[in-house]
Amino acid sequence: MIIDAHHHFWQYSPQEYGWISDAMAVLKRDFLPPDLEQEIRQVGINGVVSVQARQSLRETQWLLELADKHDFIRGVVGWVPLVSMDLACELGKLAGRTKLKAVRHVLQDEPDDNYMLRPEFDRGISLLKDHGLRYDILIFERHLKQSIQLVDRHPELTFILDHVAKPRIRENVVSPWREHMKELANRPNVYCKISGMATEADHANWTDTQLRPYMQTALEAFTPRRLMFGSDWPVCLLAAPYKRWNETVTNFIAPLSDGERSRIMGGTAIEAYGLN
Repeated sequence: MIIDAHHHFWQYSPQEYGWISDAMAVLKRDFLPPDLEQEIRQVGINGVVSVQARQSLRETQWLLELADKHDFIRGVVGWVPLVSMDLACELGKLAGRTKLKAVRHVLQDEPDDNYMLRPEFDRGISLLKDHGLRYDILIFERHLKQSIQLVDRHPELTFILDHVAKPRIRENVVSPWREHMKELANRPNVYCKISGMATEADHANWTDTQLRPYMQTALEAFTPRRLMFGSDWPVCLLAAPYKRWNETVTNFIAPLSDGERSRIMGGTAIEAYGLN
């Protein structure tokens, strides 16, 4: 089973997706399951994990409805109001939605870099495990220290790091991102997605060689057992077609053993998210 562990769907409107600027014109249209199915069939991917792009319960419900209609959507990373006193009630309403595997908050956009360490956020995170959910960490590299603190508060919860914590690839800066990644990877309950990297580089001029130090760090830190492939489609289209990103990752892992490649391209995601 080959899994794309990170992609998005949306029905575009300027009001709902204000983060899509004029410089991102390629993203200003609908991206729906038939569009993605065409892409994954070209590269032999069998299943996907759909990740929230709006911070609303309506988004979570919509993604779950799409997953119910399309078997190739194996799991959903939704959004819930983690800081709300009504969180337990909202999680209860989602009970039985077996394709809801994790939740995510867009921490990278919070004005407060320590938002994830707030007591109300911490309280919300503490409720996830009892509902069979994991947590996806969406951050920039400057948030890695805080993320380590968050993970240490919840050693029994599974965390999945998105986009290798968005290092400063455009400037070819590796440290201290590298050291913080290795420290985070010392926590056995943390997995990592090798995704979203081309869009952190110069969209028009990035190369596989430029990305290699970042990919190598992620591989060494998390090993194939806790590293998984993700496309970040359609956001990846800002820097690369789906097929090119798939080739970039598969070329990088080509020297690994069959078992190691199998983990990165599917096994890790199946384990981390509990996919069927």
